[in-house]
Amino acid sequence: MSDLNTSEVKIFFLIGIPGLEHIHVWISIPICLVYLIAILGNCTILLVIKTETSLHEPMYYFLSMLAISDLGLSISSLPTMLRIFLFNTPGISPDACFTQEFFIHGFTVMESSVLLIMSFDRFIAIHNPLKYSSILTTARISKMGLVVAIRSFLLVLPFPLTLKRLSYCHKNLLSHSYCLHQDVMKLACSDNRVNVVYGFFVALCTMMDLICIALSYLLILKTVLSIASVSERLKAFNTCVSHICAVLIFYVPIITLAAMHRFAKHKSPLVVILIANIFLLVPPLMNPIVYCVKTRQIRDKILGKLFSICGK
Repeated sequence: MSDLNTSEVKIFFLIGIPGLEHIHVWISIPICLVYLIAILGNCTILLVIKTETSLHEPMYYFLSMLAISDLGLSISSLPTMLRIFLFNTPGISPDACFTQEFFIHGFTVMESSVLLIMSFDRFIAIHNPLKYSSILTTARISKMGLVVAIRSFLLVLPFPLTLKRLSYCHKNLLSHSYCLHQDVMKLACSDNRVNVVYGFFVALCTMMDLICIALSYLLILKTVLSIASVSERLKAFNTCVSHICAVLIFYVPIITLAAMHRFAKHKSPLVVILIANIFLLVPPLMNPIVYCVKTRQIRDKILGKLFSICGK
């Protein structure tokens, strides 16, 4: 393909796992299982929170938002990954690619934003528990959820629009199993400075979320250390464990990838691809598991429903 603009580009090619093409069908089995468990786990959490009135509290509303963003990430990346690994069809049209990267980045920013407001929720619950319900009313939580959704998708809306304006020459092989903004723009032979600057801005917004989460936990730590009783301190910390795990699961792959791109001179493409796949596969899989294991109310309600179904 040479001297073609975006309207003339017929197809991009996504890469699977280089060097392991001969076992892509076998690799598709654990990937299918991960997607199935992730979608089933997050749908279960949404169903339990919706049907159990005892879970109609701020913490669980925010958990619902996290489950929605995890479902969005899974469903956005599922089609291309299964096509590559299961059916060996790596081709994707430019419009489909731009649409996919819009939703992947949109739900990524959304998850980052939800983790931020969940840290705010934990701070209010520990710092001012008596006013917790009056501060985080249902109306305020609904407005926060709406703002998070609008902010997330407006922030990444320029991605597909600016990519569509670029010209693409010679190269049409992407370096991941799904479309990412930074990956697609590298194929352009026209000036992509706007894409580079705006991509950096969006990444900076995501990192600002992480900085605010860290500040929230510093304030939480300060509040917890002021509690006289050791048992009360442990109880307060225990309410944050699930959220801390979710933050680590989400941000560690992102920071690792960024560090490798910035500092690793001889990075392995295979390692980069594996970490990129972990970034999309692991958070939607692990978040429901972590919250079911560490949150007794969620665990009890799910087990209760399972036992009632089995009893029938």
